[in-house]
Amino acid sequence: MSVITSNIANTLPVMERFYTIQGEGLYQGRAAYFIRLGGCDVGCHWCDVKDSWDADKHPQLTIDNIVSEAASYPGRIAVITGGEPLLHQLDGLTKALHKQGFRTHMETSGSSPLSGNWDWITLSPKKFKAPLPEVCNAASELKVVIFNKSDFAWAEKHAAMVGKNCRLYLQPEWSKSAEMLPLIIDYIKDNPQWQLSLQVHKYINVP
Repeated sequence: MSVITSNIANTLPVMERFYTIQGEGLYQGRAAYFIRLGGCDVGCHWCDVKDSWDADKHPQLTIDNIVSEAASYPGRIAVITGGEPLLHQLDGLTKALHKQGFRTHMETSGSSPLSGNWDWITLSPKKFKAPLPEVCNAASELKVVIFNKSDFAWAEKHAAMVGKNCRLYLQPEWSKSAEMLPLIIDYIKDNPQWQLSLQVHKYINVP
C-alpha cells in the first residue's frame, strides 16, 4: 500500500466525487457534494472503500477542477472524506470551497495533523491509529462505529476526549447492523447523551 501526503498545493488525489444526500450524523438528509480523497494509513478491516487506501491509484486533480465541479450543483455543503483526508494539506481546498459559498465538512479518523478551515468536523476514530488531541478538540461530532459489545466502552473513552459541545453518535457497522442496533438502542436509552446515526444512504440506495 502506498500512501502519500501531497506536497503540491494545488492538486489532490481524488478517488471519486459525487452529489448526493448526506446519510449520517447531524446533517443527515441534506444535499451534499462528496469529495473522496485517496490515501489511508489506518486500514480498517470493515472499510467499505478499500480502493481509496492507495493514493497512487487515483488521479491528481487541481483544486480549481474539484471546486468548479462541486459548484455546478445547487447544494452548498462539501464533505471531504477518504481514505484519510488529513494525510493531505487541505488549506487550499477549503479556502476555494468557501469562496464558492460552501460549508466545508470533513470526516476523519483524526490520526493526522489538522489542516484546512472547517465548518464541521466529524471525528470517527479507529482502533488501529489513535486520534490526535488537536482533532479531538476541534471535532463537531464524534461518530463511533459499533462492531461488537466492547465498542461501547471504547466510545466512552473517546467521548471523554472531545469538547463539551461535540455531538455524540453511535452507528452500527453495516454488516452487523441487525445484531448491534438493538444493543445501541438500549445503550442510548440508558445514556441519552448519545444519539443514533444510521447509514441512511445505504437504506435509500444512493452513493
